[in-house]
Amino acid sequence: MNQGGSVIGWIIYLAIIVLIIAGMWKVFEKAGKPGWAAIIPIYNLIILLEIVGKPLWWIVLFLIPFVNIVAIILVSMEVAVCFGKSKGWGFGLLVILPFVGYPMLGFGQDKYTAPAKSA
Repeated sequence: MNQGGSVIGWIIYLAIIVLIIAGMWKVFEKAGKPGWAAIIPIYNLIILLEIVGKPLWWIVLFLIPFVNIVAIILVSMEVAVCFGKSKGWGFGLLVILPFVGYPMLGFGQDKYTAPAKSA
């Protein structure tokens, strides 16, 4: 009967999704990658792996239940480090408030620094 609450809920949900996408778009651009990649499923994970310097085979980790949770947390932490933030900030980037974290990285003053190559 109360459709108004449902509509408002959907509007809020869509607004949060738009914030995350816009933030990721800008993060990708700051890292020298195409911003539009943020809206392509799976390809956006490949770009995130490139941004943090992880090998492409890590994409397999995202397909394994429970392992995928650990992998995306690790990648989020590395994204934060690449933008001069702490790993704890990166944990929050994914788990706590991605709709705040990605726009802060993308639209903020933080500069992207490529990860060091492993020997």
